[in-house]
Amino acid sequence: MSREAHWNGNFRDLAASVTRMATFAPKGRIDLATVDNEIARLGRLWSVSNASNEDKLAAFLDAERLDEIDPFDRVQLAYVVDTCRESTSLSEAGRHLFSASRARRNSTNDADRLKKYLTRFGLDFATIR
Repeated sequence: MSREAHWNGNFRDLAASVTRMATFAPKGRIDLATVDNEIARLGRLWSVSNASNEDKLAAFLDAERLDEIDPFDRVQLAYVVDTCRESTSLSEAGRHLFSASRARRNSTNDADRLKKYLTRFGLDFATIR
């Protein structure tokens, strides 16, 4: 359930990864070093293939709307979109995104805060998911 455990692939990718580890495993056993090497390989692969913030947002906003958003806000919005896509609910995404400030607030309705933030950009959780 950790953020580091997010899988960018599908089931076939997972099967291929396990097969690759079994093929390269010393003495036919997948050891910790083999798993670490595969995780590093996948990390490099995914970091190269990950779309830029512009590309990520272009899936949800047209070019005209993107031009209206400052570069500073684009980076933040791309992070929020990624978090929403990795979360199972609006509440889960809100808890993660507002984890530091929620302790200082009287109301901890993080889902509502996130919903209002997304609305500023014409987005909603269901569309992002």
